[in-house]
Amino acid sequence: MPIMRFAGGIAIFAATVAGCGPTTASSSAEDLVPSEPTMINYGDPSQVNGLDVHTVTGGGPGDQRVHAVYPSLEGAPRLTGKLQRTVAEWLDRFNRGALGNAPGEKAWETVTPAHPEFNVDWQLAAVSSQVIGVRLRIGRSAGADWVESRTTVWYDRVDRRALDSDALLRGRPELAELAVLVKGRLAGSRPEVNPGAIGPEAELFDSLAFNPRGDLVVEFDDHQVASASHGRVAVAVPASEIGPLLSATGVRAQRAAVKAVAGMGAVSPQRTIRETSIPRPRAESSRAGSVDCAKAKCVALTYDDGPGPGTGRLLDVLGGHRARATFFSTGTNASAHPELLRRMMREGHLVGNHTWSHRDLTALTDSKAADQIDRAQCAITRAIGQAPGLLRPPYGVTDGRTASVAGRLGLTLVGWSVNTGDERGADAKTIADRAVAGAGRGSVILLHDVRDSAVEATPDILRRLGRKGYTFVTVPELYGSQGMRAGGIYGSEGGPAAPGRPARP
Repeated sequence: MPIMRFAGGIAIFAATVAGCGPTTASSSAEDLVPSEPTMINYGDPSQVNGLDVHTVTGGGPGDQRVHAVYPSLEGAPRLTGKLQRTVAEWLDRFNRGALGNAPGEKAWETVTPAHPEFNVDWQLAAVSSQVIGVRLRIGRSAGADWVESRTTVWYDRVDRRALDSDALLRGRPELAELAVLVKGRLAGSRPEVNPGAIGPEAELFDSLAFNPRGDLVVEFDDHQVASASHGRVAVAVPASEIGPLLSATGVRAQRAAVKAVAGMGAVSPQRTIRETSIPRPRAESSRAGSVDCAKAKCVALTYDDGPGPGTGRLLDVLGGHRARATFFSTGTNASAHPELLRRMMREGHLVGNHTWSHRDLTALTDSKAADQIDRAQCAITRAIGQAPGLLRPPYGVTDGRTASVAGRLGLTLVGWSVNTGDERGADAKTIADRAVAGAGRGSVILLHDVRDSAVEATPDILRRLGRKGYTFVTVPELYGSQGMRAGGIYGSEGGPAAPGRPARP
């Protein structure tokens, strides 16, 4: 089968509800069939020394929903810079209203969506001592449409160069030959795929990687050779045919995919199923029950989107003040830094679910929303050995369908009652002032541990609220013996009130 196509459906939702399916540390809902030749075994980011994750939020005019993550690698500033520029260029086009049509894509219908959304997540296409490949998946909305582009950036550790995917080939003649090979495999495959759109343009071949057999996997963006509704279109060119076309970097990348370097292996879906199908206890703070919030003046600090580069420093600060917090982690970042999640739990904090890649759940079908939630659930459960019981929906946006999906997955939705605005570029003093001014007994305060300003504001928040007599606990402790119901919405105005704090109409 030369082409791979995936579509969401009730089958995915059923598998999700039943337990952790074939979700890997870097896999996606696109990658469900292990025998499919266009499937890539993505590398485990937690096994790569010196890897960190950068998060971009906001950055757009109006009510745009922006969330993008990409990795950096210690000692490889050219790779980090190229990834940063790639994400920034896509976001700039999105903000300018172009909505990010990739080269070779058909122009989108002119639509003014109610809530435009821009989202980037990533996987490691290969990792070795000689090469590393980072695959970015760039999604954006225009009205009811969701369109994705895929681009894979390669870093040659031998030559210390950050390269586009076409650099896996020797040169332009080899690119032209690859175009012929791919066109031949697309011809007659499906009526909705247009092989005539294939030519020797580097922009069409900007996402190249290798499967475990060494075949070259060529991915296309939505609208390049088929409509977005067709799903991912990819072609596998056999290793025997692609070998003569490869550059030195291409050979290194192929070797990395075929035989992973010890300690930097790929994550197999089968292994993940075995690890995550075992029932896990519900996550709770190791110090739960040590504070009675019906008597004490409690407040909950919550941190979204991490772990990030400053999370370790933040944990030091919280520990120094004997304060506990609730961390809502995305699956992508949890997979990169599981050791930080384990530290959170050891130190009395609580880890909750913030979806896999921070998509607006209300814009997704039930099955796709469940997949976003469940993939993060599996990543966090693998890290801490416990199953999160709390879900914070991205952007704080929820509706009846989202609550229903969360309830079926056994998760409670958590909002906030105090927004410090740290995601909008506020400085540390302003963030602390907002937190202190808005806090009351039973308040849930929103911060982001991927923001340096929020990390810097935390000591001031702890000191000032501590002087006012507040005790810092995890979210479930606010509700004491009355507990939190799966599918319920807590922590936000109008939701169930914590003891001592009346709900507002």
